[in-house]
Amino acid sequence: MDYEISTINTIAREIAQVARGMGLDFYPVNFEIVPAETLYTFGAYGMPVRFTHWSFGKAFYKMKIQYDLNLSRIYELVINTNPAYAFLLEGNHITQNKLVIGHVYAHVDFFKNNRYFSRTPKDMVERMGAHAEKIRDYELQYGRELIERTLDAVLSIQEHVDYRAHIGDNEIMENVPYVSNNRSCDRTCTAKTKNKLNLEKKKRTKRASFPYEDLWGDLLEDEYKCLPQPEYEDLLYYIMKFAPGLEDWQRDLVSIVREESLYFYPQIETKIINEGWATFWHARIMHELDLTDAESLEFALMHSQVVQPSRMGLNPYYLGVKIWESLAKAKSDDELFEIREIENDLSFIRNHLTRELVEELNLFNYRKVGAHWQVTETEWEKVRDNLVQQLINGGHPRIVVIEGDYEGKGGLYLKHRHEGIDLDVVYLEKTLTLVQFLWGKAVVLETVVDTKKVIYESFNGLVSRRQMPRAGGETV
Repeated sequence: MDYEISTINTIAREIAQVARGMGLDFYPVNFEIVPAETLYTFGAYGMPVRFTHWSFGKAFYKMKIQYDLNLSRIYELVINTNPAYAFLLEGNHITQNKLVIGHVYAHVDFFKNNRYFSRTPKDMVERMGAHAEKIRDYELQYGRELIERTLDAVLSIQEHVDYRAHIGDNEIMENVPYVSNNRSCDRTCTAKTKNKLNLEKKKRTKRASFPYEDLWGDLLEDEYKCLPQPEYEDLLYYIMKFAPGLEDWQRDLVSIVREESLYFYPQIETKIINEGWATFWHARIMHELDLTDAESLEFALMHSQVVQPSRMGLNPYYLGVKIWESLAKAKSDDELFEIREIENDLSFIRNHLTRELVEELNLFNYRKVGAHWQVTETEWEKVRDNLVQQLINGGHPRIVVIEGDYEGKGGLYLKHRHEGIDLDVVYLEKTLTLVQFLWGKAVVLETVVDTKKVIYESFNGLVSRRQMPRAGGETV
């Protein structure tokens, strides 16, 4: 193993020199060789160290079974930290590792320079280790069953954070209207309250110790408590700060999951552009290396497997690298680096998926009609727009907080910003009961089901449903 690591480090230094000569700019990378079980454990948890939860074990067994059946294979896992960590699969051939190392350096270049990663903490391995230790202490104090029940509830809504938080808090804080959460106050905050909020914001800016320091501050004492309105998007933060029934340690669990979700969110919204970027550059790097004929053949085979179109869905490596290759024909490397710096999947597809690429890649819209799948649209702009639609909000439904004192009884009123796709009703009802467990009082969700506005309400673990009436009293 020591011999393997020594060889890997020698290869890594050579490839790093080639990559930097091409203009890539990345953090130092520590490479490790690990067996398949370890690599898939890291893949399931998302990190080498993290708190334990049954959902991570479920993900591990799914990934490991696919590996054992030769249905899929993870060649590496790279962690967005400074220095970065890259774990290579034990048993990779030298040529495979050369490709993987080039791929890793391009990923780390993306992590370092893309604006959507600009505020992610670079010491997240240490942070997650501290989180895991804290949760173990809570298990000893309050019992594993209650900790797991709380984590079940929080993880069910872990995607519902304000994805803009990693771009910059100031962008979120500008021009936010506030309404009072204290029924003895006027409906709008007084100038005195707003001044105090601004003062608190300045204090927190000075003392902030990490990028995800609470976005809205402590929001002051009860007489000045003002909730950002309307349509507050960070559901986890809202629950953490305002849920009437949560214990302090439960708020801490929500805070932990929220911080980790904000760390992972940029990876969700840059999957296509990031994997395409890494694949584009590993191919360029490999062509600059002095490969033997046998190594060139092995590289070509592995690269073709990486970018092979999938029969089960859209391969992000394939779509991403095809767009980058198309851009490289018309733009300079400096222009490519600029695109890498400022765009995410949504803008990348919207701006650069052309008619020629849609036709070349044979992309089309389809849906299930009865027992069969049917092509519904081949016109390139509609295909592009449909793909963009699926990427909005990281592909997750947009749930916003409308009110934290529904009907004057402390209920939480949520609204699904319907964007053409109905929610899964079974998942909705189960998740709503978990949110109600966290909030401690009734939780209401407004959504659309089969084009009709519907209200779901969860109280004491039971979910009821009613259609919203029209202004004249009719149901919709």
